Amino acid sequence: MAAFDVIVVGLGGMGSAAVHRLAARGVRVLGLEKFGPAHDRGASHGGSRITRQSYFESPDYVPLLLRAYELYDALARDSGADVITLTGGVMVGRPESLTVSGSRLSAERWGLEHEMLDAAALRRRFPTLSPRPDEVALYEARAGFVRPEATVSAQLTLAARAGAELRFDEPMTGWAPATGGGVRVETGAGSYTAGQLVITPGPWAPQLLADLGVPFTIERQVQYWFQPVGGVDPFRPERHPIYIWEEADGRQIYGFPAIDGPDGGAKVAFFRGGTATTPETIDREVHDHEIRAMAERARRNLPDLPGTFLRAKTCLYSNTPDEHFVIARHPAHEAVTVACGFSGHGFKFVPVVGEILADLATTGTTPHPIDLFHPRRRTGVTS
Repeated sequence: MAAFDVIVVGLGGMGSAAVHRLAARGVRVLGLEKFGPAHDRGASHGGSRITRQSYFESPDYVPLLLRAYELYDALARDSGADVITLTGGVMVGRPESLTVSGSRLSAERWGLEHEMLDAAALRRRFPTLSPRPDEVALYEARAGFVRPEATVSAQLTLAARAGAELRFDEPMTGWAPATGGGVRVETGAGSYTAGQLVITPGPWAPQLLADLGVPFTIERQVQYWFQPVGGVDPFRPERHPIYIWEEADGRQIYGFPAIDGPDGGAKVAFFRGGTATTPETIDREVHDHEIRAMAERARRNLPDLPGTFLRAKTCLYSNTPDEHFVIARHPAHEAVTVACGFSGHGFKFVPVVGEILADLATTGTTPHPIDLFHPRRRTGVTS
């Protein structure tokens, strides 16, 4: 029975960050992943995720984002991988919309550099966008995108280089407190003991963390790529920003520049609003009516974008009722740390969550502000 200081279960975005940070501190760490090292069964795939600091979800996230940006830069430097690109970004909607007003609140509270653009100014700055006269935008120069697959790969590479033991295609089948303290983890290949266990289950949270008492929901989401009318040139990163756009009905879409070459198109998707599912029953097929609905909504705001449909990809969001994360020591198990409920807005935080999990697993506390993420919190958004 092999013994480790810490075992990390789940090596997607958050788990790969945790094994990286733990190994870098000289901790004897084992990482277990139920799939291979580059799978697309969860939420750490799709080529790109938005990153931004003027955070409409709550100003409480901003300190974590500032640290995440530092750690993404360090990850890029240490690994040589292309993990983060700043293109600038716009949060668009009516002035009173959450997307605009919440972003402005965070920017003003934390002194983040930003500009407010009316509809005419937004059209002049970015001709690919077509706002209505009553819409405005917050522009943030330090917004951009991160690459999920490259991030996970870079973190696992650095973790292995620092001494982490990584085991793929080896799902955890169970765990229990170990005699004398710590935990014992069972897999199909054997048993392992450790002083601490970190569980980052992604969409498997309802099964693996049912005892938390958090009513997680798993949501099927679809990412779409379209080749714009006339080609991608106006949508290149130096000319076209990342964006989140909230319309009068409260529905949001988000999208990216054309980051994958002249034939790669530009990615767009709905922000939430997917169908409930499970990892075992998700419909991986993307249907014609879904493609039409996405094209029609995108065309209202970016008239040249949905020229030709190229491809689509499903992924899984794991959500909490208030859409905030869960990051904490397990309330009933001192030797267990949990991190889940990130989908919809979590990947930009990956490296700082890894730092937090390393703190909690080694010292039981962290200097980062994480009270908002306790599983026993009251539901709601702080301000």
